[in-house]
Amino acid sequence: MDSLTLKNYRCFRHEQTVRLAPLTLLVGENSTGKTSFLALIKALWDVAHRYRVPNFKEEPYDLGSFDEIAHYRGGRGGRAASFEAGFAYTPRPEQTADFHVVFERGGTAPVPVKRRLANLDKDVWIEHDMPVSGDHTLRYGTPRGSWQWDVPRESSERLLIETDQLLPMYSLLLTNLSRQPKSTDVDTKRPSNAGLKLANDLARLELFFGPALYASAPVRSKPHRTYDPARVARDSEGDYIPMYLANEYFEDNKRWSLLKSNLEAFGQQAGLFDEISIKPLGKQSGPFQVQVRRFTSRAKGPERNLIDVGYGVSQVLPVITELLRPDTPPMFLLQQPEVHLHPSAQAALGSLFCAVAGPKRQLIVETHSDHLIDRVRMDVRDGETKLKPNDVSILYFERKGLHVSIHSLGIDPDGNITGAPAGYRQFFMEETTRSLWKRKAR
Repeated sequence: MDSLTLKNYRCFRHEQTVRLAPLTLLVGENSTGKTSFLALIKALWDVAHRYRVPNFKEEPYDLGSFDEIAHYRGGRGGRAASFEAGFAYTPRPEQTADFHVVFERGGTAPVPVKRRLANLDKDVWIEHDMPVSGDHTLRYGTPRGSWQWDVPRESSERLLIETDQLLPMYSLLLTNLSRQPKSTDVDTKRPSNAGLKLANDLARLELFFGPALYASAPVRSKPHRTYDPARVARDSEGDYIPMYLANEYFEDNKRWSLLKSNLEAFGQQAGLFDEISIKPLGKQSGPFQVQVRRFTSRAKGPERNLIDVGYGVSQVLPVITELLRPDTPPMFLLQQPEVHLHPSAQAALGSLFCAVAGPKRQLIVETHSDHLIDRVRMDVRDGETKLKPNDVSILYFERKGLHVSIHSLGIDPDGNITGAPAGYRQFFMEETTRSLWKRKAR
């Protein structure tokens, strides 16, 4: 995603468009909408990739019902009847598309009632109206004109639309234009072949999306002294991570060696551990333990159970394992990954983000750590990462009454933050000023 637009969503009243990058950091005071922002990205991903009504109460986000999600203006303004959001993305060089969704109330939950996919110039577009009740309408437009196809509520095409991906739906639209076209802007009864090709190419851009993204909870699972074998399935708190590590250890020595090496490289840089290992307590199908140990200048320290070391190790392990495993998804939504970490480990996490973010792996990170942000700035400035200044976006969330504004900040080649409003880091400046002056005599 290159940018995100939202309106009337949670604490965001006015339409705002913010820049996203391979590495995007969300900063600001508590309760300014950073987690809501992440939840919206997940919802858009679900709607864009397939016809799926997003679950705004699905872990790791629980935003409640429609009345808790649509923006409340206060006073006579009441609550917005709908909210909308969208994003721009570049699935292939020189091809940028814009996806937009409108949500309304469906019972007590928000449901998408309109989707629109357009090219950057917005002169070729495909639009799907899908009201809570009533017939669906598919529209298609090119510079030559626009056409629409009304899909009866009980038709077989409607069933396919509701149960399959968007690409077959658009193919249905293009096929049926010649069957029962309706011209809305021009006199011709059917679009040109060139126009059909443009729309077909536009629809196929959605193949850019994978089936899932990874979203982490702000607090990960607690460590256990012993783990029993279980099915490996991703979850937001990382309960599955020990079993995933054990599977790699038992089943693929080459992959385990690479993952182990990468985990240990981060552990050493962060000062958390020098070695990580799996200790079987019997056969391969039996219980096992996860152990780590530190080295000294003279000898290796003792192997220690994960539950017997600092809580920061178990809290960061799910995050770094997901980032370093070979089958990572294309997008990560991370909430406060620095929880329970010493400042030096928080800084090391910033370096890891710089190392793994790129054109095919986008990280959007909610953080309260200045140490993490400063490390990102310095790594970009000093050339310690392949990321360039434009590959990092800092979004500052600033509350103004019942409304929150999002400021898109950047980093210049010298590592300085650019575009910051007056309120950015005001607390830190006030604390620094206070520390420089002697306390007044009473």
